[in-house]
Amino acid sequence: MQPFLTVGGKAAPLLAANVDTDVIMPKQFLKGIDRSGLDRGVFFALRFLESGAPNPEFILNRSPWQGAKFLVVGPNFGCGSSREHAVWGLKQLGIRALIGTSFAGIFHDNCQRNGVLTVRLEEDELRELGRLVGQPESNRISVDLPAQQIHLQDGRTIGFRIDALRKEALVQGLDAIGSTLQRAEQIRAFERRHLQENPWLA
Repeated sequence: MQPFLTVGGKAAPLLAANVDTDVIMPKQFLKGIDRSGLDRGVFFALRFLESGAPNPEFILNRSPWQGAKFLVVGPNFGCGSSREHAVWGLKQLGIRALIGTSFAGIFHDNCQRNGVLTVRLEEDELRELGRLVGQPESNRISVDLPAQQIHLQDGRTIGFRIDALRKEALVQGLDAIGSTLQRAEQIRAFERRHLQENPWLA
């Protein structure tokens, strides 16, 4: 995975509550045998009109927010089914981090496994951030994961907390397998010791 250190770019507000994984990645995009093309499926019913043309009213289609790297989202983002395709699609679309007050548990874990940072803020902090990034002149932010800070265009900084193990994996660009392999020698030492203590297992 791509390491997450300090990433800057546009942030787009998508502050509706309970945006579920069927909205993020509709079921018709789950039929493929690989992950290719999932970026088109992201928010499909919101991003496109029935004609197939981009919906000019949707935030990510409006020029000040096109190419956004961050989404500032409403509570319980990613609820519904456990489809990992939702995270794969967001990542293919270029989304590096989601900033909200709460995320559905399985979706939150899927983000971690695929290198998408989820940041939890207090409601008042999120409300102010949503207001700022909703204005074209102040929609650029920088997320510094090692320092656990969000830097705003006006010079202000918002701190955030993150589990130490999740942070380590994201900073180093490690998925679950990579994180486990970092402890390969400890695992092998345990295996040797366990077999010595229980030789009948061999």
